[in-house]
Order: sequence, then structure tokens, then C-alpha cells
Amino acid sequence: MNDIKAASSRYALTLFGLFWIYWLALAIAPLYRDDWMLENVLVILAVPVSVLGWRRYRFSTLAITAYWLFMLLHVLGSHYTYAEVPYNRWTEQLFGHSLNEMLGWQRNHFDRLVHGLFGLLFMPAFCEWLQQATGLTRRWQYTVAISLVMAISGLYEIMEWVAVLLFGGDLGQAYLGTQGDIWDAQKDMALAGLGSLLGATLLYGRDRLMEKK
Repeated sequence: MNDIKAASSRYALTLFGLFWIYWLALAIAPLYRDDWMLENVLVILAVPVSVLGWRRYRFSTLAITAYWLFMLLHVLGSHYTYAEVPYNRWTEQLFGHSLNEMLGWQRNHFDRLVHGLFGLLFMPAFCEWLQQATGLTRRWQYTVAISLVMAISGLYEIMEWVAVLLFGGDLGQAYLGTQGDIWDAQKDMALAGLGSLLGATLLYGRDRLMEKK
């Protein structure tokens, strides 16, 4: 695989600062404060991992930008709760029709989008980390990165189940966000896996193009 061209510290700090401005803006009057607090456990865990990872490894502009975009989406989901992000209202204002109406959907699919994008957007960072930490070949980087996506996705679904057992009631159901679909967890994990496969395919194509130059 080609050597990683690290993003500049200025660029990384800019994204970090913009994230916290965005986070503070959406921390004001979230739709359900208790659910917002649960969802932001992920943010609390991600911050030290992000800082330590940046200090130790050389991540590219692509990797940190993709990671940043995912975190923005998660913060948006935590503000409204994933099941109530009003994308239908936004598309109706922009195009005169709701997205669900145009596509024939019956449920809010923002959570599905984020699970799929988790697989897609984390692939650059996972592959770059594996390259630097283990020296794996490109093929094995993709294989292990996809496995990591699936393992983390499965762990997250278990965490959601534990949260329901601990908190129960409306808070547990809001955090779980199944919207009545008994196969919600399986579909979320499948989308994360498909996203990671798409990410691996795109990275492979990029690397092949770079090798030909």
C-alpha cells in the first residue's frame, strides 16, 4: 500500500474545533435530554481515543475527515434521537415532498444511514491504523478492518440491549430505536458490514489508481 500522507496538525485542530462548536450548538435543548446523555457516552469515549490516536499514528486527511463526518452525524442523531431526526420535514421544505414519501418508506431511516456510514467512514482510519501498527498487507488490512467494523457493530447492539435492561421504559426504547422492527439489530449490523465492504472497494480502487501513476 502507498505510504500514508498525514493530514496537517492545523487541519486536524480545525476539525476538532469545528466539532465542538457544532456539539455545543446541538447540546442546547435536545429533544430528549436523558437520551442525549446516553448517546453522548460515545462522544466521551471517542475524544481521548481520537487525541491519543492522532498523537501516535499518522492519519490521512481522508481518514480524519471521514471520522469527523461520522461524529457529526452521531451528534445530530443524539440531538433529536435517531428515530426522530426530521429529515422528512427538511426534504419537504426543499423539494415539496418528504423523502419517505418519495421512496415509499414507512419508518425513519436515519439510524440505518448512520450504521451503514459507520462501516464506510471508519474504513480509512482502520486500514491506516492496521498498516502502521501491524504492517499487514493491503488484503489483510481490508479483511481485518471489515471484521473490526462487524465486531464493533455487534458490540454496540449488545450495549443497546443492556441499556434497555438497565433503564427500561421510554428512555430504554428511545435509545434502542427499533421502531417496532424485531430484526432491527441484524439489519443495522448488515448495513455496517455492507458499508465496510463498499469502503474497502473504494480504497482498493484508489490504491490501484495511485500505483499506476
